Amino acid sequence: MVDTSLYAAFLLAAFVLCVVPGPDMMFIVAMGGRGGPATGVMAAFGVACAMFVHAVAATMGLSALFAALPTLYHVLRWAGVSYLLYLAVKAFRDRSLPGEESGHVGPGHRRAFWQGALINLLNPKVILFNIAFLPQFVNPGLGHVPGQFMILGITFVVMGFCVDGSIGLLSGKLGGLLSRSRRVARGLNVFSGTVFTGLAVRLAAAPK
Repeated sequence: MVDTSLYAAFLLAAFVLCVVPGPDMMFIVAMGGRGGPATGVMAAFGVACAMFVHAVAATMGLSALFAALPTLYHVLRWAGVSYLLYLAVKAFRDRSLPGEESGHVGPGHRRAFWQGALINLLNPKVILFNIAFLPQFVNPGLGHVPGQFMILGITFVVMGFCVDGSIGLLSGKLGGLLSRSRRVARGLNVFSGTVFTGLAVRLAAAPK
């Protein structure tokens, strides 16, 4: 269903994109550093699920929707900026040690998942990236164009989760070792708040 030579080129390009640090990876590092390995992995899983939604959107050709409703782009962008700033304020104000934020570990992991998913979903640049990136590796002559899009999209999601999940795991283990002191834990919270603020500024300043 896919062109094997194009797919091989896609695997190489996708791997390079996955390992180069970007906003999602910085978010996952911040979450893992604050909450531990499982929190980092759950944040990566949330990002991966959101990426799958973006892949489906690209398959359905939602670029036409953005072209017809440019306001939608700005609504999503500013919603993403607002949510990132909200997370930044929470991180800056957090004075607890890891594990003190919630008496039950499950909700913390669920929050990490949903925060990762929302941050990715509220970034219209990700939608535009998929629309621009995936078609380069689709061969219309083979037919089944939507199927080719989905294969590429799922491949990218799985590869991204493997890389981001590993980063989340490692950052969580390192953060766990460092956060046994309240001072270091406070430093990790400040680092997280700074990352969230930087991502918000980056998204707000991004041109259409």
